[in-house]
Amino acid sequence: MEIFKIYQVDVAEANRIAQSENNVHHHDFEELIIGIEGELEHFIDFKSETYAAPFISFVTKGKTHRVKPKLKARKCLFWVLRFKSEFIAETTFQLYNHFHDQATFRITPSACFQRIVHIAQMIADEMHETQSDLGIVRQLLSTLFTMIESEYRKQFPEGLPYSSTSSTTFKNFLTILEENYRRPESVNFYAEKLFMSARGLNIICHQILQQSVSEIIETRKLIEAKNLLMNTDKTISEIGFELGYSDKAYFTNVFKRKSGQTPTEFRTDIKAIISK
Repeated sequence: MEIFKIYQVDVAEANRIAQSENNVHHHDFEELIIGIEGELEHFIDFKSETYAAPFISFVTKGKTHRVKPKLKARKCLFWVLRFKSEFIAETTFQLYNHFHDQATFRITPSACFQRIVHIAQMIADEMHETQSDLGIVRQLLSTLFTMIESEYRKQFPEGLPYSSTSSTTFKNFLTILEENYRRPESVNFYAEKLFMSARGLNIICHQILQQSVSEIIETRKLIEAKNLLMNTDKTISEIGFELGYSDKAYFTNVFKRKSGQTPTEFRTDIKAIISK
């Protein structure tokens, strides 16, 4: 598939899906479903549950699942957003804590939910432009996930219980990472903090996110780099140094590989978007 796609599931599409072959499957992209009206029967993690709108569902790459949109009061309307992990690399592991063991959650009807729906519409409008700007789409998608995360924390202030040792270990790794990502620490540093081998930690990270520990560390650094580029006037070298990169060229290369833009290009684009 293309790197990003957004579309709606309405009554006609729900009826089409109901009449077509709909097998359990997995895919090589991330999928976000925003349920506005209707219901969703979701088979995932070897169980099936039905959720009435409004709801949010996020299916990480590689998860085996099946969705069945259903009408409620003869209505059905979902936004479906599909994107490659590299399109917004920081999103996947940020949302892991919320969605890996609980793919779907009901969301309280609120002004916040209406804003979530509005942002999805803005993304769709941009994608329908003759020359759509994926930089704008990327920033809107990031904002969308920030709002979803905020709403999730309101409903689940303590988070959801973890069902496996691997999930608990990964959650603990993210906690330690949050405290140390600005430092130039190695994979061994994090493994030792968790009383395990670097190989064991890498295996867990690959099982959950299909990423190595090093890739996850770099992604967390990227998130902070973007925040600093957007909100401060610090130079590229200063930001790189603050995040543990002593070589500006190496920091720039890592940033471009992870985000598709150089730090300077990102700063220029984001300031243009903010100023609109």
